[in-house]
Amino acid sequence: MQTILVVFHLFLAIGMITLILLQHGKGADAGAAFGSGASATVFGAKGSASFLSRATAIMATLFFVTSLVLAYFASQAGEQKGVMEQTEEKVMQQESVRTESDVPLAPIAVDPGSESDVPVVPTPVE
Repeated sequence: MQTILVVFHLFLAIGMITLILLQHGKGADAGAAFGSGASATVFGAKGSASFLSRATAIMATLFFVTSLVLAYFASQAGEQKGVMEQTEEKVMQQESVRTESDVPLAPIAVDPGSESDVPVVPTPVE
């Protein structure tokens, strides 16, 4: 969902840039008043100002909305921890897992002649 929204956001940005570059500036109207052929345009005698202005306004609104939605998704992702914080967390987890079973035991003598697996307890020598 977020990837689709990012791609749509990118297309909106490219479309908005294109629409803004297609529009003519305020100084172009002065040349049209002296008969530069504004009535022979594709968009009619009034020119493309109203169509391009509306399209730009709609795209700018959609761009703003997608920006807010992407910002919301980014805030929900949570804060990223630094390397030191991640390392400290791993060390704390490893220390909490350690138990007495991690301590090696002394070797146990087993009587090779007996059939059972029960170890023989050595008797103290006096």
